Amino acid sequence: MSSMVEFLKKGNKSSGIAAIGNTFLAIIKGVAAGISGSGTMLATTLHSVADALNQFFVFIGSAISEKEATKRFPTGFGRVVNLFVLVAVIIISIMAYETVIKGWELIQHPKASSNLWLNVIIMTIAVLVDGAILIKAMKEIAHETRSEAKGFGIVANAFKNVSLAAPPTRLVFYEDLIATFGALLALFSIVMAHVTGFYLLDGIGTLLIGILLIGIALKIGYENTVGLIGVAAPKVVENRIATLILSDPDVIDINTLRIVQEGRQYHVESYLELRKGLTLADADDIKFRVRDKVLTDPDVDDVIMGIIEADDVQTWKV
Repeated sequence: MSSMVEFLKKGNKSSGIAAIGNTFLAIIKGVAAGISGSGTMLATTLHSVADALNQFFVFIGSAISEKEATKRFPTGFGRVVNLFVLVAVIIISIMAYETVIKGWELIQHPKASSNLWLNVIIMTIAVLVDGAILIKAMKEIAHETRSEAKGFGIVANAFKNVSLAAPPTRLVFYEDLIATFGALLALFSIVMAHVTGFYLLDGIGTLLIGILLIGIALKIGYENTVGLIGVAAPKVVENRIATLILSDPDVIDINTLRIVQEGRQYHVESYLELRKGLTLADADDIKFRVRDKVLTDPDVDDVIMGIIEADDVQTWKV
């Protein structure tokens, strides 16, 4: 039991919270959709079901990705989380298809929904819950990217640095950005359809939510396919690690630096040029000293480092 608790503790916090929140929303939205017959409410229910399943898969995947490397899997399990996110993308795509079909059906055959106030109350709760999860994801982005953004600054920081965040955090951010906007759109569509009697708005709102889901599925699918193949670290991470290496007084240049992202961790491979006149034993000590310094970076999981003869040409410039 304790080992299971320790395993779950390694999971991405944002996706775990989002899974719980969206499960709650899926239940109350489903009840409201069944009572009122609102197409928009049904669409946003499907959205919440998709989000809950996605976040559950991603939470488990993120926990597995934190497992230590083994002899059989020497580079660790970092990319497992990308695979789990791609499974989540398939679920999003299915829900998006169903939502679009439902929206088109309501546009062709518009009909009034009942229990306006029930729908309004449920969608208001949805906006608040999805908004809270979105804010949590923004804070997680700030934490993972080592930003000092606070207050309203986390919003601009999230849009600016989301690409540097861990795959599960990115998924939560994108999904709940769409979920919050979709909940507001659904609330607007339900109220306006009731007030104006233009029930076509219910179908239009449903269709737009489906299109938003398709867009997010394509974006997340692309990003995680790239991550599954193996993608180079962002330039800001590369520069940060290069600066760490060059801060050692005995390192005069970096001949080669290759950093591959594995889930939310980075694998570093580098060949250094050291000042001339060192013995082999001294050079070996310096190599291990620099390696240990790079490993102090919490985002770095593994370092392979070698030494190459200095060529008197400055190769690396930060």
